[in-house]
Amino acid sequence: MMRIGEKIAISYYRTKFRILSTVSKKKTAEIALDLFSTPQFRYKRIFPKIFDESERQSFVIGGETVQGYRWNKGGSRKVLIAHGFNSCVSGFGHYIQPLINKGYEVLAFDAPAHGRSTGKQINAVMYKEMILFINQNYGPIDSYMGHSFGGLALSLALEEIPHNEDYRLVLIAPATESKTAIDFFFSFMRLNGNVRQEFDQKIYSLTNHAPEWYSVSRALQNVKAKILWCHDEGDRITPWKDAKKIKDQNNPGINFIVTKGLGHRSIYKDNTIAKAIIDFL
Repeated sequence: MMRIGEKIAISYYRTKFRILSTVSKKKTAEIALDLFSTPQFRYKRIFPKIFDESERQSFVIGGETVQGYRWNKGGSRKVLIAHGFNSCVSGFGHYIQPLINKGYEVLAFDAPAHGRSTGKQINAVMYKEMILFINQNYGPIDSYMGHSFGGLALSLALEEIPHNEDYRLVLIAPATESKTAIDFFFSFMRLNGNVRQEFDQKIYSLTNHAPEWYSVSRALQNVKAKILWCHDEGDRITPWKDAKKIKDQNNPGINFIVTKGLGHRSIYKDNTIAKAIIDFL
């Protein structure tokens, strides 16, 4: 259920977009892209006790300070945990000790504008660049797990990281198609099609890629790692229909676990899913 403040903010932006779009579609698109890239909440969950045993890490990228955590330095393999939009790594505490028990070195970082890192905005390019920096400075990392937006960022990063079939990638309810996320945003904010053209053009002018390029399904064509994909049929944030298109391709390198009733966020908290992920890694 939305808080009163959230309802007021949504009403404000809908009205602003409606009025501004009659004056300048381009300016409306610029403001819409800023809003699309701005997390509306900064979750700083209380750390599970396992975080008391971590080595605190930090680095600066793109002018923002990224806060991270490392366990079991020098482990037999290295795994990086990537959280989703409007989330943070402290929600993944139940994965850490089991991975340590397997001999893994575990790395987890809050993306810019999330958790205890600085910043106000995030996009797929920024998140990808952060992952590439971590791999270069803390790696090589051979195992990855990401939820939602983190799954998209990992897929984009692995296109640029030299790797082979021995690598592991876990995608938990990944943001499969950026176009779908933008479609939802435009529908929710009641923005019109003319603004969408300017919005897409703005993304292209900034990144030299259309929104459709920021796609897990496209990126995985260049990923050699073995993949475990966990998704719930009732996911309302990253719809199952996008993931199902990939499942129906029967790619032998991708193993799917499809659930019912866990939704978008409970899926990575579920003990059965967590065990399957840890076993796969």
